[in-house]
Amino acid sequence: MQLSPSELILNADKSIYHLNLLPQDIAHTVITVGDPDRVADVSKHFDTIEVKKGKREFHTHTGSFKGKRMTVISTGIGTDNIDIVLNELDALVNIDFERRILKENKTSLEIARIGTSGAIQPDIEVDSFLMSEMAMGFDGLMHFYDGEAHLDKAFSKAFMEHANWSAEKSSPYVVTYNADLGEKLLSNRIRLGITVTNIGFYGPQGRKLRLETSDASLNDKLRSFVHEGRQITNLEMETSGIYALSKLLGHKAVSMNCILANRATGQFSEKPGKSVEELIIYTLEKLTQG
Repeated sequence: MQLSPSELILNADKSIYHLNLLPQDIAHTVITVGDPDRVADVSKHFDTIEVKKGKREFHTHTGSFKGKRMTVISTGIGTDNIDIVLNELDALVNIDFERRILKENKTSLEIARIGTSGAIQPDIEVDSFLMSEMAMGFDGLMHFYDGEAHLDKAFSKAFMEHANWSAEKSSPYVVTYNADLGEKLLSNRIRLGITVTNIGFYGPQGRKLRLETSDASLNDKLRSFVHEGRQITNLEMETSGIYALSKLLGHKAVSMNCILANRATGQFSEKPGKSVEELIIYTLEKLTQG
């Protein structure tokens, strides 16, 4: 079936609508970062850079690192942007733009998120690295897709009962990372964790400036929740969307978190730039091995 112009939206140069990229512009190994300025923080380590493109908050550099072709792309903040980025990255490798049809042979991308995060357990050190083995999304994105088979419903049900979850809020959904890519990026420097993806930075994460939150004890409920011996470890704003859409589209995804804050102890990193730089180098090196 041919995709209509309103479904597969292309620019005048036949690039995909939001990302402004052509199929040949991306590698099969993709690093996502939230901040557009962080794209250059990653690509400065590349041996060569062949593509530099940007539109809105979506900036892309493609080049090679130690002989491996890689793409780094900024997503901006939130799973609404992740919906755009993951669908359009997939379209670049799995849709024939000229004929507007799905390719018969599908390509699976390696997708590694490098991002910052806040821990909610007091024993997680600031400036440490955490890999999201699971992600629980409060954003609702997965509920707009047919993805029931990929969800850990027992985990989300247990959490909603523990938290006395309001029916006014979207039901949390739980998805896992790709174990094969996770194994590639793992070492004794990395802690495995369960990440909550929030729909906002302030109220949804329990921060109060001038506005009261609807559940002042939410972070305490997150911290105290235990399911089959496992605890929630950290909060951020993209991982659940990356995991959900990667599962549905057949891509391999892992989220690498640099812990810059500990919400339980009130600490914040004194060297955030240096810590993120160390995670960037670590991830690049691991992606080239094996």
